[in-house]
Amino acid sequence: MSAGTLYTFSGSGNSYKIRLLEVFLKIKLDHQELDFLADQQHSPEYLKVNPRGEVPTLVDEGKTFNDSSSILVWLAGKWNDDGESKGPSSYWSNDLYEQSQIVDWLSFANSWVQYVFTNRAILSYNGPYNGLGNNQKWPREKLDVFLEEGAIRGNHSLKVLDQHFAGNKWLALDRPTIADISVFVYVALAPMGDISLQPYPNVISWIERVKQLPGFFPIEGLDDPLVRRR
Repeated sequence: MSAGTLYTFSGSGNSYKIRLLEVFLKIKLDHQELDFLADQQHSPEYLKVNPRGEVPTLVDEGKTFNDSSSILVWLAGKWNDDGESKGPSSYWSNDLYEQSQIVDWLSFANSWVQYVFTNRAILSYNGPYNGLGNNQKWPREKLDVFLEEGAIRGNHSLKVLDQHFAGNKWLALDRPTIADISVFVYVALAPMGDISLQPYPNVISWIERVKQLPGFFPIEGLDDPLVRRR
């Protein structure tokens, strides 16, 4: 049974979040791979699906979800941990307070951690991409400003996380949730944007805990940050 159609790009961290949860929940999505680097996300056909021209997008039960956070909430709330449509799974919650704690970290992933995303995109994919276009539309001096700001805010977000993990194993609750999935990817890939994780030992320990979750699989660059720069 299909859990919906996922429009995705293999190099997209936001798409990876959904593919990771898909495996954790033992569900099956129909993947439609877009050639992001060839700008297929801005094709007239795809813009009818997602007018933002972004990935991922999920279409399920006639409903369209155009953001990774909303997709994570939908899937984790709909499916349980055994791939049955009797949710929520352990990655979400029925408790309103617990939901608010998870959403708080989803917002963190989409704000502060986003600056780590920008540095990775510039250095490993030749442009910021997060609604700003690619490097052919920006002078080198402007990209250098993006990189400097991204490093400052990225390191600030890593400090916040490191302090949190000094007394907590997971982000929102006492178990892994979609909050951990959402924050994990761009934090773990920070070295692709020349932002070191070494000053943040608690973050590194958390990354290793996520990597030990059953079914975990890596995204390109996780083990080799320079893979796209050789």
